[in-house]
Amino acid sequence: MTKSEFVDAVNDRVEGMSRKHAGEAVDAMLETITETLKRGSDVTFSGFGKFHVAERGAREGVNPRTGERMQIPASKVPRFTAGSGLKTAVKK
Repeated sequence: MTKSEFVDAVNDRVEGMSRKHAGEAVDAMLETITETLKRGSDVTFSGFGKFHVAERGAREGVNPRTGERMQIPASKVPRFTAGSGLKTAVKK
């Protein structure tokens, strides 16, 4: 599902909401999650899941073209852990 299709689905579910407002609501939600993760905080939706930031340690890698070994620096990456409600819904 693309973002545009997601906006259409939200628009269809909320009676009286225009497509423009549905798009603004989706954008606001995504921006809020992004800003919260940038600050280092978690975003938790009970039964759905949790967005959080994980530390990825420095490691050694291999350049696939040259086979040369290289050092990959440590970084922060966004992660999502599915909640029990989402897991149950997907299994059915």
